[in-house]
Amino acid sequence: MTNVILWIGCLSVLWLGFAIVWSILFPARRLWPSGQITIFKTLYIWVPFILVFVSMFCLGILDWNSFSWPVTMRWGLGLPLIFIGHIVVYSGVFKIGIQATSGEATGLKTDGLYSWSRNPQYVADIAIFSGWIILSASWLVLPLALASIAVLFLAPFSEEPWLREVYGKPYVDYCKRIRRYL
Repeated sequence: MTNVILWIGCLSVLWLGFAIVWSILFPARRLWPSGQITIFKTLYIWVPFILVFVSMFCLGILDWNSFSWPVTMRWGLGLPLIFIGHIVVYSGVFKIGIQATSGEATGLKTDGLYSWSRNPQYVADIAIFSGWIILSASWLVLPLALASIAVLFLAPFSEEPWLREVYGKPYVDYCKRIRRYL
């Protein structure tokens, strides 16, 4: 069972990485952001993303504390990262809406969380994955989470050219004021 979950997670993160790298290299045929949400586009982005989360969670439970890290460190550092990450992600979704979170052009948002970071949801997802690495302390989670974090670091390089095309000078000016991550 563990091998199946690991394969599902690895294939999902590989697909997401491929979609991001493809979109960086071939912006005219980008896969992310998709511009307009369809069922197909929802399936090829959100299903693998959810499968990565579910795979990491399951692997962490199945391989709980294989690092043998102290409980106080794991719960004291890992859980707050996960908790804060979720608050930021859901705040971002509520701020810009599910359509914009899913890659649709719905208007440039530059206030709230977006006045501190151009990509607060990616930063928050990275915090969640990092928190799960620490909390689960699992050798099986580590490579999957690190690969997912790498994909999240690359994702803005796929989105930013599209955002410049869609929003033009206001987005360029925003980029001059606000950092990509933190």
